[in-house]
Amino acid sequence: MSPAPLPREPSARTPLTWLYVPGDRPEVVAKALDCGADVVVVDLEDAVAPDRKDRALRATAELLSDPAPGTAPVHVRVNALDGPLAETEIRTLAALPGLAGLRLPKVQGPADIHRAAGWATTAAGSAAGPVLTGRLATGRRARTPGTAVAPRTGTTHPARAARTAHTARTARTAAPGTATATLAPAAPAPAALPATPALYALLESALGIEHAFAIATAHPALRGIALGEADLATELGVRDEAGLAWPRSRTVVAARAAGLAPPPQSVYPDVADLDGLARSCARGRALGFLGRAAIHPRQLPVIEAAHLPSPEEVEAAAEIVRAAGAAGGAQALPDGRFVDAAVVAGARRVLSLAERRS
Repeated sequence: MSPAPLPREPSARTPLTWLYVPGDRPEVVAKALDCGADVVVVDLEDAVAPDRKDRALRATAELLSDPAPGTAPVHVRVNALDGPLAETEIRTLAALPGLAGLRLPKVQGPADIHRAAGWATTAAGSAAGPVLTGRLATGRRARTPGTAVAPRTGTTHPARAARTAHTARTARTAAPGTATATLAPAAPAPAALPATPALYALLESALGIEHAFAIATAHPALRGIALGEADLATELGVRDEAGLAWPRSRTVVAARAAGLAPPPQSVYPDVADLDGLARSCARGRALGFLGRAAIHPRQLPVIEAAHLPSPEEVEAAAEIVRAAGAAGGAQALPDGRFVDAAVVAGARRVLSLAERRS
């Protein structure tokens, strides 16, 4: 007797690869848009020399004036929020129809998110007014299936529901250029911000790691957090990966506690060492990361393969989902494993990811 068909959930393509490209090289960006990355991140920060920042912003604004600049959604990493460039960059880009998300570097605390969201909301609202209400209700413009950054589905996570209703809090924030933290109230966020693009916070300092959950719950438009490991390792004086184990786990836990997607891993800098990349991805997946940032297209298939479930994992997940669909509630499988709602939810996530292989 053949097994009963698996219950299906509405699915959206979960991003596993985030390819960074320099914003001052439009020809490289154009190639990246069609190279197979799930998300293309146009970088205005580290990848661009100081004397080419204006050029990068102009080129990026021109690209994003197209509602569909490529087959992958486009995010932009702006410059540091406490520097002289970020406000202009965010105000210039926030209302453009091709923008899918803003990546905010060196976030130290919730006040940084509120500041960036204020710039973005003001810019988007003044440029498009009430017309944008539907467009950005989920933090980004609508896209065709297969190109969108996966939205959250199902019931609202308690942490996100609480922050949408009321996000005023007292946050510890560091004054620009100093390591001394001072108490400062974070501005309350409105209950609904239809004109705010999706925001993603990069945690690259000890203070950012300490405030990981507060950052992850700072604003309704905040859709993800991730580590910036190069700067963090330098600040901490870390000499090998063992010293980053706690910040990595802290970031994963903060994201999930806030109801956000699992964070992607930070970039693997040696683009020639694909075996090392695969091993590093396996370790990251074991810690709870999902997907990874990349700096060269050759890294993309390695990252995707490492973060997709194995055939054995898919079969085990299918058995769990079939059993749950047949009986409902908590139960024991024939091999003695106990299955409850959390286990079933995890199995469904595995099957959703496995669909990428088909």
